[in-house]
Amino acid sequence: MERYQLHASLSPNGKLLAIVGENPEGLKVCKLVSNGWSPHGITFSTGKQDKTCRVWDISNLSHSVTVLKGNLGAIRYTSMAMGEPADFVHVYDVSKGYETEQEIDFFGEISGISISTDTEALFVGVWDRP
Repeated sequence: MERYQLHASLSPNGKLLAIVGENPEGLKVCKLVSNGWSPHGITFSTGKQDKTCRVWDISNLSHSVTVLKGNLGAIRYTSMAMGEPADFVHVYDVSKGYETEQEIDFFGEISGISISTDTEALFVGVWDRP
């Protein structure tokens, strides 16, 4: 039996479930490694090993709204902010079509990222080896 990972996240209102992953043949191209909802629940994003994050509008899934680029490896944690495996978190201004970005640069592996439902607070979990 072949195994591969699926990533799931529940929309903020609890009514929609986004599940992303790749079939075993798709792993050869570029594996999806994460997904996350924006606080308003209208868009969600998918992170990939190719250092990109795609934002999707639930009203039209035929193409992504935008493609956001990272600096390092797989994009693991996503929403209105995008966390890379280590050292970088990107925060985007959704009202300006993701054109405006603030990059937060620090030292450490990112173990998690979350934005409060009122979008006023950003939480980043950082893990560093002893």
